[in-house]
Amino acid sequence: MRYLTLLRATADPATPPPPELMEAIMRLGGEASAAGALLDFGGLMPSAAGARVSLAAGDLAVTDGPFAESKEVISYALYDVQSRAEAVEWSSRFLRLHRDLWPGWEGEVDVLQVFG
Repeated sequence: MRYLTLLRATADPATPPPPELMEAIMRLGGEASAAGALLDFGGLMPSAAGARVSLAAGDLAVTDGPFAESKEVISYALYDVQSRAEAVEWSSRFLRLHRDLWPGWEGEVDVLQVFG
C-alpha cells in the first residue's frame, strides 16, 4: 500500500534546523529506502510561491499563494508499506527526530493512503 505523508510546521523556533537534525533525517531516509519503504520525498516551497485551483458553482478559479492557513505544508514523503501502522511509524520516527534535535519546533504529519 502506498501512503503520502504531508508535514506541516505549526511552530518554528527562531533558529534554523540544526545540522544534527538534517543528518539524522538523511540517515532515517536511507534506512527507509534500504527497507524498500520510501519511494520519494522532498521539501516544498512556501505557499507564497504556489497557486490553488478551485471549482465552485461550476466555475474554476486560480488563486495565487500565500494561503490563509497558519500551518504551512513544508515537505512530503511517499511510502510503499504493508500497513497504515507502518506509515504512521515512519512518520512518528521523523517527528521524534524533530522533537529531540530541534527544541521548540512543532508540527504534524498527515498520513494518507493512495488509491490503487
